[in-house]
Amino acid sequence: MEIDEPEQATDSTEARVEPPRIRRLDESVVNRIAAGEVIQRPASAVKELVENSLDAGATSISVVVKDGGLKLIQVSDNGHGIRYEDLPILCERHTTSKLSTYEDLQTIKSMGFRGEALASMTYVGHVTVTTITEGQLHGYRVSYRDGVMEHEPRPCAAVRGTQIMVENLFYNMIARRKTLQSSSDDYPKIIDLISRFAVHNISVSFSCRKHGANRADVHTVASCSRLDAIRTVYGVSVARDLMEITTSDDNPARSIFKMDGFISNANYVAKKTTMILFINDRLVECTALKRAIEVVYSATLPKASKPFIYMLISLPSEHVDVNMHPTKREVSLLNQESLIETIQTAVESKLMNSNTSRTFQTQAVNSSVYTSQTSHISGKKDPENSAFSSGTSRTKSQKVPVHKMVRTDARDPFGRLHAYWQDGPASQHEKKSDLASVRNAVRLRRNPKESADLTSIHELLGDIDSNVHSGLLDIVKNCTYVGLADEVFALLQHNTHLYLMNVVSVSKELMYQQAIRRFSHFNAIQLSEPAPLQELLMMALKEEDLESVDDDNDDLKQKIAEVNIELLKQKAEMLDELFCIHIDQEGNLTRLPVILDQHTPDMDYVPEFLLSLGNDVDWENEKECFQTISAVLGNFYAIHPPVLPNPFGSGIQFYKKRREASPTKDLGNESANPEDVGEDDVDHELLAEAETAWAQREWTIQHVLFPSMRLFLKPSKSMATNGTFVQVASLEKLYRIFERC
Repeated sequence: MEIDEPEQATDSTEARVEPPRIRRLDESVVNRIAAGEVIQRPASAVKELVENSLDAGATSISVVVKDGGLKLIQVSDNGHGIRYEDLPILCERHTTSKLSTYEDLQTIKSMGFRGEALASMTYVGHVTVTTITEGQLHGYRVSYRDGVMEHEPRPCAAVRGTQIMVENLFYNMIARRKTLQSSSDDYPKIIDLISRFAVHNISVSFSCRKHGANRADVHTVASCSRLDAIRTVYGVSVARDLMEITTSDDNPARSIFKMDGFISNANYVAKKTTMILFINDRLVECTALKRAIEVVYSATLPKASKPFIYMLISLPSEHVDVNMHPTKREVSLLNQESLIETIQTAVESKLMNSNTSRTFQTQAVNSSVYTSQTSHISGKKDPENSAFSSGTSRTKSQKVPVHKMVRTDARDPFGRLHAYWQDGPASQHEKKSDLASVRNAVRLRRNPKESADLTSIHELLGDIDSNVHSGLLDIVKNCTYVGLADEVFALLQHNTHLYLMNVVSVSKELMYQQAIRRFSHFNAIQLSEPAPLQELLMMALKEEDLESVDDDNDDLKQKIAEVNIELLKQKAEMLDELFCIHIDQEGNLTRLPVILDQHTPDMDYVPEFLLSLGNDVDWENEKECFQTISAVLGNFYAIHPPVLPNPFGSGIQFYKKRREASPTKDLGNESANPEDVGEDDVDHELLAEAETAWAQREWTIQHVLFPSMRLFLKPSKSMATNGTFVQVASLEKLYRIFERC
């Protein structure tokens, strides 16, 4: 029997694969590979060319793009130009005028330094250079391919500076060109790039347009300030919501740098972050810094608002390694973690100090436009909904009867919004709250079900939801503000019906519901000076008993005030934690809650509020306690008529100056006609104060109460029957009356 093992061993030896040989690549292959790393897309080529123009001292840079940069990229500048004798080696790899030794990288200040950009473009595109230097009678034009001149420089007419054209980019890289075929994809990147350069280089004018277009998509002129540049490039809507920010550190153990720039405030709204970062005047990206700032914004502002950020960080050249990335998009910083932490803290502090008000921009509604809506009252009368039950019927596009045409635009749910009131600045210890606690507070605010974890609060919210009047809810959500009827009632329109609404009752219910919803997660209104409870309670007690002048009653009031003060001081911790009502150990009121954003209560009612807080709250039962405190807050924050009488109409009589009555005058003159009151008879200072108070109340009703009511109020069933809402007119019925006439 033969043995085959040795033959098998021989076969396996013969089948063994030899390792591949290492070969030296052809220089053209090497250059093309390197070019693909440096010029990754058309925007990369534009960035390199613009940086070269800035290094050349240009004050005007123009960019023209065709087909997203694949067909043509043309960058023209008015810099110092290129010497004639340098043109032969202009597009060779590693030829540069910006450094001569490796040590020069430690102090490099120019944006270019490798001498690879132009060379890389010639390996993936067709490059033509036209240039003229100062003092020359004419310029020169020369074309390049694969790093060398295609012909000798030819004399030509030229304007000061240099113009570089890159045509047919990636013509020899089929896969790369196919992935970039969509011109609509890369042109916005080029626009964004030029916009960033324009914001930073305020002494340089930029323009960028599509080939053949008459109008540039970006056009800036040298401006006097950074904010003007941002306003020109990104628009007024961005610039008006920016805050200037500066910070620095000169501790060698941590970091040495200086940062200044602009960041968006609480009013700025965007779907994505815009971060313009320059380090030592070099446009770069820093993912760690961007993420750190986004964390601050997501933790401090509602709905994780995306910020707009412009930052210029200046630090010693030896602390920056610019030779990190093929496209110089990223740099490495010494003590980067410490630098980022310092900037993050500065942004957080600036943002929290500014987060005291929000401004909402609106469009004016053309009142001459008619909007037609059809409505009907259910034929089956429901005692619960009565006249307030309504619905909209879907009809075909047919002519609407005149008596059912609504003049005002009922689709505008917010009215005309203007700048809202600003709350007082937060206290010092709130400003310094750590990021983790702020993030947790915002999370709870976005998820009210998590914050309201007490059973009693869930029950109170359930009571509000179960007691909603559906007909009134539709009216409240879709009504239009008409105006004030008197000191208490406002007129509103819903479809073809006109209603009177009790402002005090509605605002009281709205504030009560908001106090329940924001339970334990209020923002704060800081009083400018501590308000002593003793004086305020005595004022409230004396106001209740104005007719009494007995000293014994004063002693009794004093005792009542002391008892209430002691009670409120005992409950101070609970009031502060759950309702943001802060009472210090000395018996002073220092802070109040924000019940409704952009609304500040009338401080004339503080004495009455504190007295009610001491007397009207059920402190024994948890649910009743929270309910009564919320009711007291609702009454305090409700929009009451001002303490000063209404100065309009006959009310001006209250502002007559007191003087000795003449015996010859008739006593009946005390109730004289308002028109008989002369200017000299009126206390103008008090009158001006009253006019301001009443005008402010009317503004608050229209611009704060009504928009908030549409968003948040859930009207109770009792409001349909207790006179809070009263229907006063119906367009259909008015037409019937006029038809009879």
